[in-house]
Formats: sequence, structure tokens, C-alpha cells
Amino acid sequence: MANTILIIEDEDLLAQEMAHHFRRDRWRIIIAPTLAQAEHLVSAQGINPMIVISDMTLPDGNALDLLEKLGAGESEWIFLTGYGTIADSVRALRLGAFDFLEKPVEFSRLDMVVAAAARSVRANRRLDDASRQASQIYTFDSLIGESALIKEVKEYLMRLCSAPFKALVISGETGTGKGVVARILHHNSLRSKGPLIEVNCAALPSELMESELFGHEAGSFTGSTGKRRGLMEQADGGTLFLDEISEMPLLLQSKLLKVVEEQSFRRVGGEREIFVDVQIIAASNRDLADGVVAHTFREDLYHRLSAFHLHLPALRDHIEDLNEFLPLFLAEFNAKLGKNVKIIPEKVRERMHGHRWSGNIRELRYVVERCVMFAQSEVFPMKWLQLEEFPESGADTSPGQGSDGKVQAAVNTRQDDYLRIPLDGSLSLDEMDRVIIEAALSRHGYNVAAAARALGTTRDTLRYRIQKYGLKHDVSSNHH
Repeated sequence: MANTILIIEDEDLLAQEMAHHFRRDRWRIIIAPTLAQAEHLVSAQGINPMIVISDMTLPDGNALDLLEKLGAGESEWIFLTGYGTIADSVRALRLGAFDFLEKPVEFSRLDMVVAAAARSVRANRRLDDASRQASQIYTFDSLIGESALIKEVKEYLMRLCSAPFKALVISGETGTGKGVVARILHHNSLRSKGPLIEVNCAALPSELMESELFGHEAGSFTGSTGKRRGLMEQADGGTLFLDEISEMPLLLQSKLLKVVEEQSFRRVGGEREIFVDVQIIAASNRDLADGVVAHTFREDLYHRLSAFHLHLPALRDHIEDLNEFLPLFLAEFNAKLGKNVKIIPEKVRERMHGHRWSGNIRELRYVVERCVMFAQSEVFPMKWLQLEEFPESGADTSPGQGSDGKVQAAVNTRQDDYLRIPLDGSLSLDEMDRVIIEAALSRHGYNVAAAARALGTTRDTLRYRIQKYGLKHDVSSNHH
């Protein structure tokens, strides 16, 4: 109940004096002379006071027993006592009491404590409201799709949400929804009432990353005039989402490993160990195993993080779910742009289903936004799809003129030992990688050992990438 103080006090004169004082500040006051009456007000009548001011010793018992029985809930409890003991004060704070004051207490002092307690309640209620709203937004249904692949991901997500894991890796191409999945995991787990702190490692300068993540002490480096709590501390009791973790410097990776294993760290320039209870979700659109091979990612951290591993499939691998995304994105941008696009011609659907969607769901969303923005009727315009077509890596194509006047890239045209790949940004690094590997395999008759030698890599690494890109040609076990 907003702006309500419950006063539990058997001394009627003191209770009335406090009630008169706080009513002047527009507090609603409820007085209970016994613990039994206070319990009845809270439990039976559903009174939910913002502040409880209670004498420690009442005629029918110790008020700490009532706090332990009811729990603090959304209220802040302030205890007053004429002869408190250290044991009582320790127990009060352990049970979640806001403060413990000795009688007689001046009203000026009590005003300060009540004001601070009220700020705490309001802040906690805002956090609870935000958490409830996020939990309603990021449900398991937020992961769109009815394909077998997405159903498998959802099932694993549900299992993870009830598992007390400390670290998890989410892998997948750019635009597959790794951030959305991280939020679903947090808001549907036992940590949903704790904070979710998100940080993009690729967006932080390497020289500032340690201070941002772990905080620093005053004077630890030039310009650090005060102590700063890092994101790791801010995530205590909740989840830290480290996006693009492959961009984290090796030095910080060792410090992160300590957090995962021991739940402790030191601030920059600090000597004291700080203990936290943090669940770490890491995400990367790069293969962390490749980083281990290239010595840019710690092997021990890789194994520790990937004990739980969730891979999000590319949109092209569950293209049937495109029909689930289209009406959602249409409704979103119709509302946002004041349009009424609702008819999608079959040719548009066919064109979309035939596209590779290298940018995955994010690319689809941008395309729908553009088409709705430029639509002049209720019909989804084919003209503004503007989907670039690239030859499949296994096709034997040659350069030619596209309908838009651009020269189409013949990515797999081989002239002796050369490969033609466009460097105009039309292909992602992963797509280039796939093209090169498939060309090398084809060149060497799908002999993995020969192709690996030609590419200057190992058979194991090449086999992993063959599996990663789905290059399932006649790569048989006798091709050593």
C-alpha cells in the first residue's frame, strides 16, 4: 500500500506521537499494539505497508520472530529498542531489516531513516515492475518458429531455465537472436528478480574493458578519482550477458575464468577479493573453437563456458519459419509507420524463401521495414525487396549481367588455382570461408587430408568446418 507506515508499538503515547508526526508528511498511519494484531493486518487483511516501524519487544513476543514469519516482502522494517543486544541487531539485519535504532530516537534521525527506506522501497518496486514486464515480453513464445529446429531450441531453453548453471555459450550467426535468447533465459529463470547486465565486448575499447567489467579503486590509473563498481558487481544476484565474447582480450579472459570458477575477482588496483553470485551467458557469432586453435581464446575458459552450449540455427536452415515472422514484422511496422500492408503476393513469398538470408532474422526485419515504408497500397511491394542473389558455392557459374546492371560475382569460377570472390561486402567472412573450403575440397576430390594441406590447416579443423557449413558431399571416412 503506497505511503503507508505500520507502527507496531505497545506504548500508546509513543505510538500516537509518531503517528501525529508522520501524518504531517502525508503518510497514512496504521497502529498495532501487539504482534498478533500486526500479523492479522498483514496476513488476513492484506495490508502491505511501505514502512514498518516496530518496537523490538512487545507484550506477546519478539518482533524479529514476526519478521522471520512474514518475511520483509516489499516493506522495509525499522526496529526501535530500549535495550537491544548485538545478537538482536545481527539477527535483524540478517532477516532483511532496513535499520536498528536505539530508544529514545530523535524524530530528525527517524525522518532520515524513513526517507531512505521509502526510496529503497520505491526503487525495488520499479525494479520488480520492470522485471515483471520483461518476463511478460521475453517468454518462451518470444522465440518464433514451429520448425523442428526451433522446437528443439525451445525445449533446451526450458531445461536450461530450471538448471542452476553458472556459465553458458550461445553460438550462431549474426542476426539469429542470441540477445533475445539470453533475455528469455534470464527472465524465466530463478534469477529473474535479479539484474540482467548486458555488455557488447566488441563495442568496448580493450583498454577500458577491465575497468568496465571489474571496476576500479580510486587512484588505480590516471583519471580515476573515485572508486567504481564494475558491471560484474552490478550483476550480482543476476545475469551478466557478454555479447561478442571472442573480442575479449586474453588477459581479461583469465580474470573471467576466475569469476566463473570461484565467483570472485579484484577491482583494478584493488587488493580485496570481491565475491559475487553471477550467472554468465556468453555469445559469439564466431567459432570459439577456432579462437582456441588460433590462440586468441583461452582453451580452459572455452571448456568452462561451453559446458552448456546452445546453438541458434541460421534462418535458411529453418526457412519454413519465415511465414511465422512475416505477419509479426508486418504488424509491427504497419503500426509504427501508419501503413496497412497485408497482402503478400506469392512471388514475393517465393523470392523470400529462395534467398539465403546471410543476415538472418535481423536482415528479414530490415527488409520488411523497408518494404512497408515504401509501400503505396495494401500489397507488399516486390520492387523494394532488393535481395542480392549470390551463386551457390557448388554451381559452375561465370560472370554475367544481372537485371539491375551489376556484375554478378562468380565466386566459384576456378582458373587454374585461383578463386574469384567479391570484396564489395556482398559476402560475409563465413560465406567466403565456406566458398574457399568447398572449392578446395572439390579441387582435391573431397580428400580431406589433401584439402587441409592445400589450405594450411589440420584435418580436424577442416572436418569441423565441413560440419559447420553443412558441406556433406562424399567426404568419407577413408579420405584421410
